[in-house]
Amino acid sequence: MGGYSVSVSFVIAMLALLSAGAWRDIATRTIPDGVSLLLFAVGGIARLLQGPSLLFSSVSTALLLFLVLIVAHSRGLIGGGDVKLMTALAVGLSPFDCYRFIVATLLAGGVLGIAHLLLARRLGTKRTLRGTSLLARIIAVETWRIRRHGPLPYGVAIAAGGAFVLLHSGSF
Repeated sequence: MGGYSVSVSFVIAMLALLSAGAWRDIATRTIPDGVSLLLFAVGGIARLLQGPSLLFSSVSTALLLFLVLIVAHSRGLIGGGDVKLMTALAVGLSPFDCYRFIVATLLAGGVLGIAHLLLARRLGTKRTLRGTSLLARIIAVETWRIRRHGPLPYGVAIAAGGAFVLLHSGSF
């Protein structure tokens, strides 16, 4: 029973860090290095507690993912904070769960992209959302960013993909 509560604690900590990274990405289009470092540490400790060989396989997979993502970053396809966040999370996942994480993140990124396209289309109608709710303010800021061709907050897709895998994983 003690191992279960430790595992749940690691998952909760990782989910909280992913949420913090996503929230900061929405607000500022940056992901703090501290979030990625803490995610790396929490995931690494969780995998180490499962066994050194499991940590080694996760770190190897994370390194491979980092190499692929750094090429994408060099071509302007993904931001540096996104590279760090994805690599850090991969350290805490089994190789199979890392694969699932990548697929889930790509799907979430597609949904995010569609949402931004719909919001961009909404700009053409010149209707504005009135109100002071958090959602109204987020949409107003995103509308402003879209008009200026700003980047997507891909940290949201990364957090969604990571949350899906963490909540549906047999690793913990």
